[in-house]
Formats: sequence, C-alpha cells, structure tokens
Amino acid sequence: MQLDQPHGVVGARLKGGEQVHEVRAPWVVVATGAPPQAMIASELCQRRTPTGIALRGYVHNAAMQGRLRALDVVWHPRLRRGYGWIFPCPDGVFNIGVGLGDCFGLAGSGRLRMQDVNLRQVFDAFCEIYPPARELMAGGTPLGELKGAPLRCSLDGALYSRAGMLATGEAIGSTYDFSGEGIGKAMQTGMLAAAAIVKGREQQLGDAAVRDDYEASIRALQPRFDLYRKASRVNAHPWLADLVIWRARNSPRILRRMSGVLDETANPGNLVSARGIAKLFLPIR
Repeated sequence: MQLDQPHGVVGARLKGGEQVHEVRAPWVVVATGAPPQAMIASELCQRRTPTGIALRGYVHNAAMQGRLRALDVVWHPRLRRGYGWIFPCPDGVFNIGVGLGDCFGLAGSGRLRMQDVNLRQVFDAFCEIYPPARELMAGGTPLGELKGAPLRCSLDGALYSRAGMLATGEAIGSTYDFSGEGIGKAMQTGMLAAAAIVKGREQQLGDAAVRDDYEASIRALQPRFDLYRKASRVNAHPWLADLVIWRARNSPRILRRMSGVLDETANPGNLVSARGIAKLFLPIR
C-alpha cells in the first residue's frame, strides 16, 4: 500500500511474510499489471472487472528455434471470441497462449459476471487446429504450468495518476483489445512516466505539471487504442471472424491487411468498417 500525506503519496509500505518495509520516494509508479488490488489500494481503480482473460505458458523446444521468428496470432472458428498466439523468446523458448475478450456479462443482480468459458479447452483447440502450436507442445518441455491472467485493454477502467503517483502498463489498460498485444505498450507507458518525471526534475515542475504532462502523453495514445477496440468486434461476431479468416486464406491482399494490423502498419478499424466489410465481398485477388 502507498504512504499518504495530506499533499499526496510519498512512498510505499511493502510486506513480505512478517516483514514490513517502508520506502519513500518523490514519485511512486504503479506497474503491477492487470490484477486490481494495487490500483484499488492506490484509489486509482475505476473498474475491478477485467476486459478479458488469457491462458499462457512458456515451452522450450530447441528443434523449433529459428523457425518462428515473429509473433503469430491465429483466429479460427474453433477459437470464437478469441485467438491464439506464439512468439519466440531467447534460447529456444516460446510463449504460447490463448485469449478471450468480452468474457464478462451482466448477471441477474446487475453485476458483471464471467461467462461460461473453459480456457483450457480453448488452448487445446488451438493446439489441434494450428500445426506449429501442436508441434511446439508435442515436442517441447513446458517451463511450469499454464497460467491464467486477466487482461485490461483500451486504456480504460483506471485513473492515470494522483498526487505523487503515476500508474502505467496493464494497470491502466495498456493492452490492445483486438490482438492482446500488451508488452510493448506497457513498456511505452512506463517510458512516458519516466520521461514526465525526468522532465519535472530537470525543469523543476510541480506535481500537477508532471501529472498533466504524463496524462496528456497517455491520452495521445487513446485514438490508436480505440481503433483496436473497434476491430475487436471481429472476435465478438463469429460470422464476421469466419469471413475474415476465409478471405485471408484466399486473398494475399486481405492477408496483408491483417498482418498490417498486427505490426501496426495498417488501420485496425478498417476491418469492421462498412467499407472494410464490403471489400471482403469483392473478387479474390
């Protein structure tokens, strides 16, 4: 938990076992990921429920080293409302997992409740339909168990700062809703927080000016996140996901568009715009 003074946060009190450690600092940066506990304690959490959920793990498979050189994201009818992914790490290790968005709906009480979904079954389906995933798991050595985790997306559901404190990363929803890409975006928000703090020290700015500078830099990212939230409608509508997947398999043009969404060189909102959907019905080329 943070240490509060009348003028704001001045540090943190950390507990490990029975030991309590108090750390004081001019600025506290919250970078605790999607679990909401730290943000709740910091009074920055506006929505406890995550955007979605994921199941992922690390697998060592030396035989596949060098064959998968970039992030693979897979959509398939059997992965409806979600997707699977694989990306390489150093020394023949791979990160593999599945993610589902919009997994929380209103219960009879009016409160949000997780929908009936089995992530392990989704993961098994991913390994069945995607040969690299199947080969990775069949010939590799898991480095620990598969672990579930919440996803917070679209820079939504949290305040970005309070006096003496800045929040970064998935704690403020720095994951793209459509693709689940969050590592690079979390690092980007952390760098923006560091830049605001350094600028504040160099120019002797007050607390409010540092916070304003940081929040403005986060808001400048919002339009891009909104486009990926718009594109996530593909996951919510199975017929549209099926259509996009079928066309991508048969059209280099559509495949390039989808690849551009993943490497951030194409507008993701075009996937589900009226014009973009109309193009899916044009002759394949």
